[in-house]
Amino acid sequence: MKLWRSPLAWTFLASVVLLAGVGGWLLTDPATSRSDALKTGGLAGGAVVALYALWLNDRRRRVEEGRQEIEQRRHELEAQRAEQDRERVADERFAKAVELLGHTADQVRVGALHALAGLARSRPAYTQTVLDVLCSYLRRPFSRAEDSNPEAERELTVRLTAQRLVTDLLPARDAEGPTYDLDLTGATLEYFDLSGKLVGGLLLRHATLHSSTNFSGCRFTGRVYLTAAGTAKGRLVGYFRCRGAVFESHAWFSGTAFGEDADFTETTFAGKTTFKDAKFAKDAVFSAVVASCELDLRRTSFGGQTDLRFASLPSAVSLYNTRVRAEKEVELPGGWRLEELRDGDSRIVAKAG
Repeated sequence: MKLWRSPLAWTFLASVVLLAGVGGWLLTDPATSRSDALKTGGLAGGAVVALYALWLNDRRRRVEEGRQEIEQRRHELEAQRAEQDRERVADERFAKAVELLGHTADQVRVGALHALAGLARSRPAYTQTVLDVLCSYLRRPFSRAEDSNPEAERELTVRLTAQRLVTDLLPARDAEGPTYDLDLTGATLEYFDLSGKLVGGLLLRHATLHSSTNFSGCRFTGRVYLTAAGTAKGRLVGYFRCRGAVFESHAWFSGTAFGEDADFTETTFAGKTTFKDAKFAKDAVFSAVVASCELDLRRTSFGGQTDLRFASLPSAVSLYNTRVRAEKEVELPGGWRLEELRDGDSRIVAKAG
């Protein structure tokens, strides 16, 4: 019974029937020789076998395609499962590292910081999250004691590690790809260096910047706020370097206190910029600065040598009660002049007309 269910058996039977039927029919014709009749019958039977072979090859092809599709789906499922496993492991590493940031031992906290940075390097999707955690650690209350306090020094070591890892995770200034935001509101920083880096938005409101701060060559694509931030003495005086930086959006320095020299040489301010109520205790250099949008210098005070020879100024510049020390050397752009005040300071005003 199974033999007669086989397509091959029916094909063989059909071939024999055609051979016999066509050959026998042609033999009834006196004009057809026996050899021609056999050849024609053989061709008819062979045609059936050929059709069967074509059908069989097509079936094998479809079976092979189905097998390959199943194999591809299996590989895709395995890849998805492997990716889910990697994500699970990454989540566990992240959670464990964050937990260790609260450890009492400073070396354990340093290890946790490096673990987070390693996770960001191996899983770029975690980069912004890791940066947020590092910034959160730097926002923790910290008092920079002037005396030699071993506990404070150990904590400072951890914080300097966090600062360095933040810088290392940021792309270079001209890199293509995503940009990352930093929220360091109220943070206490020392030797904070973002030079040559690409940053999205930066929040440094009410931050304390010990020693030197370096934004030279940095490009900020988002809004930057240093509102009421201040440079302060740490191991060194609080220099603020921002040479050749580019601020593509808002740059807010309102109320910022620059305790030592501040250098903005050749920096570009493409968006709204304000130094309203800012205080420069020492020298301030704005030589070759390009400001292409609104510039607010209201109630800004300059206590040292001052160079305000901007390369380009917007049409609207606010100069209400902008002060410099009369005994210090002051360089002004064309169209500005000094007006002496009774208290010994001088006020910068725009020339009439």
